Amino acid sequence: MLPAKTTKLIPVVMCGGTGSRLWPLSRSEFPKQFLSLNDSGITLFQETIQRIVAIDPTIQEVIVITNEAHRFFVLDQLSLFPSIKARLILEPTPKNTAAALSLAALEALNFASSSEINDDFVLCVLPSDQIMTNVLGFKNAIEKSLLEFINGLDINLISIFGIKPSSPETGFGYIELEPDSNAVKHFVEKPSLKTAQSYIDAGNFYWNSGMFLMRPITWLNALNKFRPDIYSTVHKAWDMREVDDVDGNIFIRPSIENFLEVPSESIDYAVIENCKNSEFNVKMVLLDSGWNDLGSWNSVWQTNQKDDDGNVLFGDAVTIKVANSLIKSSHRLVGAVGVSDLVIIETSDCVLVADRNQSQDIKLLIEKLERNSRPEKNLHRKVYRPWGWYDNLDEGSNFKVKRINVKPGESISLQMHHHRSEHWVVVKGVAEILNGVSKLTLIENQGTYIPVGQVHRLKNAGEGPLEIIEVQSGGYLGEDDIVRFEDRYGRI
Repeated sequence: MLPAKTTKLIPVVMCGGTGSRLWPLSRSEFPKQFLSLNDSGITLFQETIQRIVAIDPTIQEVIVITNEAHRFFVLDQLSLFPSIKARLILEPTPKNTAAALSLAALEALNFASSSEINDDFVLCVLPSDQIMTNVLGFKNAIEKSLLEFINGLDINLISIFGIKPSSPETGFGYIELEPDSNAVKHFVEKPSLKTAQSYIDAGNFYWNSGMFLMRPITWLNALNKFRPDIYSTVHKAWDMREVDDVDGNIFIRPSIENFLEVPSESIDYAVIENCKNSEFNVKMVLLDSGWNDLGSWNSVWQTNQKDDDGNVLFGDAVTIKVANSLIKSSHRLVGAVGVSDLVIIETSDCVLVADRNQSQDIKLLIEKLERNSRPEKNLHRKVYRPWGWYDNLDEGSNFKVKRINVKPGESISLQMHHHRSEHWVVVKGVAEILNGVSKLTLIENQGTYIPVGQVHRLKNAGEGPLEIIEVQSGGYLGEDDIVRFEDRYGRI
């Protein structure tokens, strides 16, 4: 439990990253924080929430900063924790971590002002895409830092958590400390291998976890001092926000128009780097928790249990004379013979083969996919929606075949299409369908036809999953050919 009840810890989960370095499993529409990258079946986001509960089992609310497209992923994965509600701050567009933390700080102050209890609020800022094998070490570090806020009078204290490096990693940021001190001197982003080795030899450099403890007013005051441009533009977007309550979870949408004007900058470079020789006191707390930010497939290999040949295998993978490799199969058999130090990742629509020690360079491949306008950069074949998911099974000239799964009680929007007709066949469950003026209830092996321009809606009327096969026909089959009239998820 927390050392004192008068200081309230507010968890802030940063959940806006795209995780492109773990492509093709992680993509911008379904990034790595929502994936399980071990055998537990628990996603990185859910592991982050588990660590929050380990700090204080009585915590009932978290602030999550994410984007509009991912809001229902967050709610879906929070269902594992029924006692916790989320205050979701939905960024209209990514503006880096300084803007995200500023929104969280403003919401924390708003929450504090409406609270009946006059608590001292401290933000615990946590990235959602990291792993820690030693949760007790994480808990101890947070509680040690929190004691300084409880017992100290320094309103301007900022704690940052650093990890003693075990190898010269080029994919991590580094914290340089003042000699024989825990005061932060400097930050360095992703150095060369030679430079990273020099940091380890120096002994006063630590990996930067991206985790912070600070009071919300401390952050806002520091931001206003060092980057008033970020402070003012974020504040304008915040003042014009919209707020919705969805089953006790709060959706907070800053003004799109104002948020577009916010400069993009990280927490470190906007504020922390500038705090030296100022009234703001930045101290590093040593974090001994088996930390890794999973910034590459090599990191995933390093952090998972290996077989006798040094391989990490997921799914249906068969190897002969293979060593020190990571192979993940999601849909079919992957066979490998006579190779070593490889990463082989199979998904339904892509296969990645890379030198494990060069897996940081996947970003170059992503850039090439971007230049070539390849949809595989952003989307999986299986696409998640708030009501369930669909899987693009096949497509060709003037046709597309989808498998659609709708959760119990959920429904797609009331919609129509200008360019395509659709044939629906129920293969599992009970479907309640509005097809023009007709209301239908269909069960397994029954179907209906929806002409071009017909207003329609599909709802799961059963207690289990509803699955249908949809065959689209038309001259244009893009996902943007949807006109929504009603939508319970606010997508109109």
